Amino acid sequence: MKQHKKGDKAQIKYSGNLMHHWYWCVLIILLLLILTAAVLYVDTLAGCIVGAFTAVVFLSVLLLDLYYKPRVLIELLDFAHKFSGVERAMLKSFIIPYGIAQADGKLLWMNDMMRSITGKSENYHKNISSVFPQINASQFPLGAEERSTEIEYEGKYYRVNMKKIPLDDMLDELEGVERFSDECYVIALYFFDITELKQYKIQNYEQKPVVGLLYMDNYDEVMDSVEDVRRSMLEALVDRKITKYISSMGGLIKKMEKDKYLLVMNRKALETMEVDRFSVLEDVKTVNIGNGINMTISIGIGTNSGDHARDYEAARVAIEMALARGGDQAVVKEQEKMAFFGGKTQRAERNTRVRARVKAQALRELISTRERVVVMGHKMTDVDSFGACVGICRAAKQAGKAAHIVLGEVNSGIRPWISILEADIHDETLFVNHEQAIEMTNQNTVVVVVDTNKPSMTECEELLYLTKTIVVFDHHRQGTEKIENAALSYIEPSASSACEMVSEILQYYDDGIRLKPGEANCIYAGIIVDTNNFVAKTGMRTFEAAAFLRRNGADMTKVRKAFRNDMETYKARAEAVRHAETFMDCYAISICPSEGLENPTVVGAQAANELLNIIGVKASFVLTEYNNVIYVSARAIDEVNVQIIMERLGGGGHINIAGAQLTGMDLDDARIRLKEVLTQMTKEGAI
Repeated sequence: MKQHKKGDKAQIKYSGNLMHHWYWCVLIILLLLILTAAVLYVDTLAGCIVGAFTAVVFLSVLLLDLYYKPRVLIELLDFAHKFSGVERAMLKSFIIPYGIAQADGKLLWMNDMMRSITGKSENYHKNISSVFPQINASQFPLGAEERSTEIEYEGKYYRVNMKKIPLDDMLDELEGVERFSDECYVIALYFFDITELKQYKIQNYEQKPVVGLLYMDNYDEVMDSVEDVRRSMLEALVDRKITKYISSMGGLIKKMEKDKYLLVMNRKALETMEVDRFSVLEDVKTVNIGNGINMTISIGIGTNSGDHARDYEAARVAIEMALARGGDQAVVKEQEKMAFFGGKTQRAERNTRVRARVKAQALRELISTRERVVVMGHKMTDVDSFGACVGICRAAKQAGKAAHIVLGEVNSGIRPWISILEADIHDETLFVNHEQAIEMTNQNTVVVVVDTNKPSMTECEELLYLTKTIVVFDHHRQGTEKIENAALSYIEPSASSACEMVSEILQYYDDGIRLKPGEANCIYAGIIVDTNNFVAKTGMRTFEAAAFLRRNGADMTKVRKAFRNDMETYKARAEAVRHAETFMDCYAISICPSEGLENPTVVGAQAANELLNIIGVKASFVLTEYNNVIYVSARAIDEVNVQIIMERLGGGGHINIAGAQLTGMDLDDARIRLKEVLTQMTKEGAI
């Protein structure tokens, strides 16, 4: 139906499907005329009768059109008006909250339900973000697609569907309206209450099963340290602590062996444990009935893996990770992610050397079946890494195999030791660069990695993919990144250094092995560096390793001379100590200048050791910029675990010796980032 203006008089006529109705009437009359002509041709009288009938039909249709057309149109207009009002009323009282906003977010209109939940009047036309801060114009759809987002408003959750409604055709038909842009549109917003659905999702998530394993780290050692009559009481007290904690979380605990438990709980209980950071780790240590060693436990939990069997396998991987990192901690594995809790105390040194003897025999078997041995440490090789490489090369030569040490850029920290070794061992093929190492490595080569267990930190990562025979010796706590499919892996966080581990391996490798004095000096120097002259992380086995090296010709005087620094290095270290600041009354933070220094990262580590001599300093952090990378050296004595702090920065290490590398920031940004991590972890109770 269309309305036209002719002068001052309005004319209304049919259109659309209604007009098609009158077309059919005209068609019927035309067919009757054809019928009349045919009948006239056959019989004149009959044709006249049919013609008269056709004329009557035509006049009737014409009169009906003239008489009823105004009335029909009036009825249609009246119905359209009433229907439009009903439609508006239905939209206004629509049970779903509905609103219209401009492209810039300004509200144009809200229905009754939306005004009810917002408490705004129909004259409220401010930006939608003033009512719903989680919605703004940048979230509106730009094309024909519909966008949705979930928001929380006054304790309820809503899914907001946003749809773009073009106004171009409507505006083009309006007279006296001028557009200021090529595209005009409004945004329709529909609010669907999903509070109940959200609650069901939360309940379903919280009730998901979680599988865990709990091991006592030092069960045998603790039981040996207590009298026989008290052992059952000690075990009962520890068992009660563990059972009470898991039961309080609504979990199920089942003892599988004397020192192993199986845990089953839901996701909500796991989140509660994470909030209190697995307080049972500390509670177990308080059990003391005369035992000289405190009991420690490790927990591995697997969740969200797909089914119970996969969760159990994830828990097994998590508990292995916890034990590899030194125990006394909890590890939660969720698909590919791992979260670490606890691990604040130093792992007790193992008095038994059974593990070292087994690893030494396995190493000898691997080397004897291969053609050559290629040894490498971590990037920016230090004395500990270099000394461990030297010890492995001696083991390879003892078996009559060719041995090579992979070195990148030689820094001032290891240059004196290379000279000492070359003066004692005349082997031009001992040191190789990356290209030479890659060329000689094949499936008949043993690649030995020392002083690191992260592929990205190795001197030449490509070597790990050229052979299947990989051996790892490291004293750092294992992280989420590790060397996969190693034929032999010996990771001992309780060891002071990689050189100490290699010294023990050499003692059980071959009874007739004998180190040259230069080799003994290099290995001994590695122990000196990582223990800070036998001050930090030194145990009985550390001194036994040093005694073995001394018997093989290690000269303390030569080692001390090789450690002397030039004047620039000494001044830089003193400058770092002089400008150190105290943070949170217990952390020393400083920046070590790197200008004019060949190996500034070593100087930064030395400065961090010096800062620990200040009363009240629990941990020290020295930042050094070198080749556009910020190196953080972290040191502690016994009160703070710097390893978990450095892990937050993407690094790692030991409980009292750790480090990290930061990129994409300057020294000031790195200092701010370090302070943020220290503040956050202190609030969490992680340190």
